[in-house]
Order: sequence, then C-alpha cells, then structure tokens
Amino acid sequence: MIPTHIEHIGIAVKNLHESIRYYEDVLGLKCYKIEEVKDQKVRTAIFKIGESKIELLETTDPDGPIGRFIKDKGEGVHHIAFAVNNIQEALKEVRAKGVFLVDDKPRKGAEELNIAFLHPRSTHGVLMEFCSDK
Repeated sequence: MIPTHIEHIGIAVKNLHESIRYYEDVLGLKCYKIEEVKDQKVRTAIFKIGESKIELLETTDPDGPIGRFIKDKGEGVHHIAFAVNNIQEALKEVRAKGVFLVDDKPRKGAEELNIAFLHPRSTHGVLMEFCSDK
C-alpha cells in the first residue's frame, strides 16, 4: 500500500463561514461544497487545490471530536488524509506493522468517501486518515 496523494488536510475552525471567507477572499480558493457529517458531529467546507483538498471542520457539538480538539488545542490543523486505492487492505497492512487504529473498519465521511483514522500515538503525533472511494 502506497498512498496515491494527500486527499485533504483537515483544519478545525470555530466559525465555518468566517473561515470560508478567509480562504476565498485572501487565498482565492473557492468552496465547492458544505456538508454535515452527523455521526462525526461536524460540518465541513471543502476547497480543491491541485489534486488535494482543504477540509474546514466546524463542530456541531461541543463534546464532539472537533469541539474537544478546539477546546484543548484551539483552531488549527487537525489531520492529514491520504488517498489509498483499497482502504481495507491499507488498514490491514498498517495494523500488521503495529499501528494503532482509531477505526478498525472504514466508515462514511464527507463526500461519501470511506474513511478510517490512524491513532496519533503510532504516527509521531499526527492524526492520519485513509480515504478511498471503494
């Protein structure tokens, strides 16, 4: 398993609409989708930049993962997501190499992608996500 590219960088924000304005007005990017992912208690805004994306994440619940992240660490980079061809095989491979998983099996994320997170204690402090459309 070798990731094909960085699918997106997830950035935790307090206010989605204020953050969208920054990315559009200052950086010249265009938000092409706003979506709520209910089971993750988050609302996302997505920007395409080259082959990758920026995913802004606003909590819909202060006790959800993004709410807790912002409470503990403030706004900022939350995770890096890698595109993989086969998420099941990618998880199996990294698990065999001793990586701790947040998700033992894929679940649905934004844009209907299959996603799974790797625990930061196994990835040198960086929350990593695998994404695939299969």
